[in-house]
Amino acid sequence: MIAVLGLLGGIVLGLLVKPDVPAAFEPYLPIAVVAALDATFGALRAFFDGIFDDKVFVVSFISNVLIAATIVYLGDQLGVGGQLTTGVIVVLGIRIFSNAAAIRRHLFHA
Repeated sequence: MIAVLGLLGGIVLGLLVKPDVPAAFEPYLPIAVVAALDATFGALRAFFDGIFDDKVFVVSFISNVLIAATIVYLGDQLGVGGQLTTGVIVVLGIRIFSNAAAIRRHLFHA
């Protein structure tokens, strides 16, 4: 529960402060957001499955963001950044929709 409150607090703080993102990090921000959404939807699904763990959520959240950003960075260094970015978005998008479907089944028993 503390992790969820921290996440909500971070979102509110980010909306109020409106931090500037350095130009060097701008290509990685969308990937980081999608990776964070994947971890958040996974945590919500785990909550409905009755297996949610704060520590697992925090580790998943941070590792998803770092791994996705690293893959995109390596793609940029290899000259295939767009292709790896698309791959990361597709994989994380599939996971997000899969988790959203499971959440919907829990909420609507369908």
